[in-house]
Amino acid sequence: MAGTGGGSNDVQWCFSQVKGAIDDDVAEADIISTVEFNHSGELLATGDKGGRVVIFQQEIENKSQPQCRSEYNVYSTFQSHEPEFDYLKSLEIEEKINKIRWLPQKNAAQFLLSTNDKTIKLWKISERDKRLEGYNLKEEDGRCIDPNTVTALRVPVFRPMDLMVEASPRRVFANAHTYHINSISINSDHETYLSADDLRINLWHQEITDRSFNIVDIKPVNMEELTEVITAAEFHPNQCNTFVYSSSKGSIRLCDMRASALCDKHSKLFEEPEDPSNRSFFSEIISSISDVKFSHNGRYMMTRDYLSVKIWDLNMETRPVETFQVHEYLRSKLCSLYENDCIFDKFECCWNGNDSVVMTGSYNNFFRMFDRGQQRDVTLEASRESCKPRQVLKPRKVCAGGKRKKDEISVDSLDFNKKILHTAWHPQDNIIAVATTNNLYIFQDKVN
Repeated sequence: MAGTGGGSNDVQWCFSQVKGAIDDDVAEADIISTVEFNHSGELLATGDKGGRVVIFQQEIENKSQPQCRSEYNVYSTFQSHEPEFDYLKSLEIEEKINKIRWLPQKNAAQFLLSTNDKTIKLWKISERDKRLEGYNLKEEDGRCIDPNTVTALRVPVFRPMDLMVEASPRRVFANAHTYHINSISINSDHETYLSADDLRINLWHQEITDRSFNIVDIKPVNMEELTEVITAAEFHPNQCNTFVYSSSKGSIRLCDMRASALCDKHSKLFEEPEDPSNRSFFSEIISSISDVKFSHNGRYMMTRDYLSVKIWDLNMETRPVETFQVHEYLRSKLCSLYENDCIFDKFECCWNGNDSVVMTGSYNNFFRMFDRGQQRDVTLEASRESCKPRQVLKPRKVCAGGKRKKDEISVDSLDFNKKILHTAWHPQDNIIAVATTNNLYIFQDKVN
C-alpha cells in the first residue's frame, strides 16, 4: 500500500511541490508554526516564527476542466504580528504565529484570524484589479489641483490594472489573556469564536474587540495547587453551543454553553484509564494532549498525545473507539527524548475530507496516515530526495530492534531535529500540506 486516502480505494501519494529555501542553515524566523487550508481548499495559509503569514492560491491551469488540480503559488504575504514587550511584567512577547483560522467566505474578500501568544487579529484579504482615473481636484500622481484652474468637470472612470492582493487588519483583539494563547476556533454561528490559553477560555464576538466573555477558568486560588493546564480547544462544527477542551492530564471535557455562563462544570468527560503495565516516570508527560479536532460530521473527535492518536465517539466517554500508535517504537527512548526536550513536542493531527483517514506527524520528517475503515496505516516521508514531479512516495518502516530488513530504518538513526508538527488536509481533495522545519511540502494522489 503506497498510501491511504478517502474511501476504500488505496491512494498513491506523489510529490507535488515544496516551498521554502533549501539551505541547511535555517533562520529561526523562517520556521513554520501553523498550516491551514480555507473552507474550499483554494487557499492555503502558513504562519511562521517571524510573525509572517504566507497565503498560497491553487492555480487552475485548464479553465475548461476546473476539476484538474494544479499547483499552489504565492498569493499574498504580510507581516501579521510584530515582537512586543510587556512593561508591567517585563516580558518579551514573541511575534510567532500560533494559529490561523479561516472564516467562512461571505463576499469576494477572504477573512482569517491569526494569533501570537497574546493578540488575535482579524485580517481581510481582498483583490483589486481596477483603479480610478479622471479626478477633478487631483493629478494621477496624487498632487492636488487648484480649484480655480478647473475649467470643466470630468466623470471619474475605472481602468483595468494588474491584480493586487491587499491584506488589511480589520480588528485587533488584545489584552484578554494573561497566559499564552494555544488555540482559536470559529463557531458555527459565524459570529463568535473562542480563544484558549493555559488556564482560561474566552468567547469573542467578531465585531467587538474591547470585551470578551470568560467561559472556562481553571486557575486555582493558590497557584501552587495547579495540577493541569488547557492544551487545546475547539468548537463543534455544527452545534454552536458545544465546545471541547483538552488538558495536560490526558482528559477532554465537553461543555455546553446553554448550561451556564461559566462552563467550569463540564457536560462530558472523556478519559481513558491508564494501563498499569505502561506506568512510568514519563506517563503524565506523554499522556498530555497536544491537539483535539472534531470530525467534519461532528460525530467523532480526534486527540493526539505524544505516542498515539485516539478517536472518540461523542456518545461514549469511557474509552476511545479507535487508538492508533504513531511511533510506539519511541517508548524505549523516552529517557533520551526527555533529556533533549523532544518529549514536550506538540504534534497536531487532521482529518481527510470525509473523515475516513487521519494524519499526524512524527520524527525524521515522517508523517503517518491511518485508514479508519480498513484499519491500515502507512508511514511516508517529506524528503528532498523525493522531489521529482509526480514521484510516488515509498512507504517507510522503522525497525525497533532485532534484525533490520533492507528497506527499514533503525530507530537509533532517526533524526529528532527533523520533525513534522503541523499538517493540513484539503477539505475536498486528496491534497495534503506538511510542514517540515522551514519547508512546506504539498503531496497529492497520483492522477493517471
